[in-house]
Amino acid sequence: MNPRMRRIALTLTAAVTLPLALSACSDDGGDSAKSDSSAKATASAPASDPASESDAGMGGATPADEPFGPACASVPKDGAGSFDGMAQDPVATAASHNPALSTLVTAVKKAGLVDTLNNAEGITVFAPTNDAFAKIPKDTLDKVLADKEQLTNILTYHVVGQRLAPEDLENGSYETLQKSKLTTSGADEDYTVNDSAKVVCGNVKTANADVHIIDTVLMPAS
Repeated sequence: MNPRMRRIALTLTAAVTLPLALSACSDDGGDSAKSDSSAKATASAPASDPASESDAGMGGATPADEPFGPACASVPKDGAGSFDGMAQDPVATAASHNPALSTLVTAVKKAGLVDTLNNAEGITVFAPTNDAFAKIPKDTLDKVLADKEQLTNILTYHVVGQRLAPEDLENGSYETLQKSKLTTSGADEDYTVNDSAKVVCGNVKTANADVHIIDTVLMPAS
């Protein structure tokens, strides 16, 4: 090939190769830019919180199983007589720290039932308030408090040998430690025992018992 033809060939080769090289450089730059952009987006995106996703999937935390009823407002907010304090003690001891149950505690002591109640496991106590005892004529109440056998008969009628949650009170019949039955009925935190005593502060926890505070003293049939 003569010198003139060689120069023309080289010129044509350069003309074809240059656009291809420029195109390749452009593509590499675009890919690099996309890669950088993707990396930045990944770095700036907040990491997912497994705990939050779990909570969302489970519908949030389950509400605590707490006492309910109008008389719960009179329970001390702290100390041994509070709900937290009562949960640490067996039932007779826990009741002794609650001012609204002082007459019941006196009756339990006179009947010699403190150790019986404190040492029992997994029981329910329907606990009459001081106002519940005040419904009984004073002469009658004094006679009952002085008669240990009759007093024991009445008090053990307020105790069921298993823990009763609020849902168990909706329509139930339970044998008491006195060996006769009591009945419960109601719904939506509105419960009655023997169709006469209202639960005014239910679902109170002690170390060995569930307590439902009631507004009327229960009387066994015999």
